[in-house]
Amino acid sequence: AYFGYSNDSHMNSVGEACTDLKREYDQCFNRWFAEKFLKGDRSGDPCTETFRKYQRCVQKAIKEKDIPIDGVEFMGPNKDKPES
Repeated sequence: AYFGYSNDSHMNSVGEACTDLKREYDQCFNRWFAEKFLKGDRSGDPCTETFRKYQRCVQKAIKEKDIPIDGVEFMGPNKDKPES
């Protein structure tokens, strides 16, 4: 893959169900990038819908597994409170 994280294991851990969608998007994007974008055709990315499907899949998987996004960022209400 030209642009892609196919070998990134943490991407796959979010949801095996989403892996196929990710692959589909990567293929779509790579084809568009090579055949259109690099040849000067900037008329929009045809893979947006595929990407949205993938995104929804990931968001669903995150909700189901309760994975904190960005780790500590979502850890809770205490982080901004001054020490008392």
